[in-house]
Amino acid sequence: MSFDLDLTKRLGETEIACRIVADAGLTVLFGPSGAGKTSVLNMVAGLTAPDAGHVRVGGETLFDGAAGIDVPVAERRAGYVFQEARLFPHLRVRANLLYGCRGDGGLDVDETIALLGIAHLLDRWPRTLSGGEARRVAIGRALLSDPRFLLLDEPLSSLDRARREEIMALIERLRDAVRMPILMVTHDRDEATRLGTRVVGI
Repeated sequence: MSFDLDLTKRLGETEIACRIVADAGLTVLFGPSGAGKTSVLNMVAGLTAPDAGHVRVGGETLFDGAAGIDVPVAERRAGYVFQEARLFPHLRVRANLLYGCRGDGGLDVDETIALLGIAHLLDRWPRTLSGGEARRVAIGRALLSDPRFLLLDEPLSSLDRARREEIMALIERLRDAVRMPILMVTHDRDEATRLGTRVVGI
C-alpha cells in the first residue's frame, strides 16, 4: 500500500478522523475548507502528532500510537509542497532548488529541471516569479530532497486559469513519470476527479 492511514486528532472543537488505504498513484483527500485536510498532511509529515491511530507509507510505519512509534520528521523523508511556495527570498531559483538537495537518490538536478520546465528561471529571484512559476520551483525543491513520498497542499490555490492548467499538467506528469506515492488535498471536485488515482472524502 502507498498510504495506510488511520488517524484521529482533536483540534479545539473539531475532531478529525481520517481513514485512507490506497495503492500506487496519486491519492486525493477531498473536502471543504476547514475539514482538516491540511492537518492530515501535517500528521503524515510528522509536524503534528495524532491523538491515536497509525501512519504507514509504502509499508513502513511512521506513526503508531498503540506501539509508541513516532518517526522524526527528517527521517520520514516527505517532500512537502505547502499552499504558499515558501521560497527563500534571498536565494535565486537555482539556490532554492539546491537547498536540502541530497543528491544520493531519486531524480538528479538536471532531470528535475527538465521535468518541470524551469531552466529559464534558474537565475531569477523569487519575487519576480508568477504564482505558477513559484509553485513549480517549490515542487522541484521537494523532489530534489530525495523524498519517499510527496504531500501537496492545495497546489492549485490562488492561481489564475492559465497557471492552474499549467500546474495540473505538471502534477499529471509527476503522477505518471515519477512513480512516487503522492497525497494531495483539494476542495475542488474537478481537480480531484482529473488528478486522483483515488479520491477520499473527509
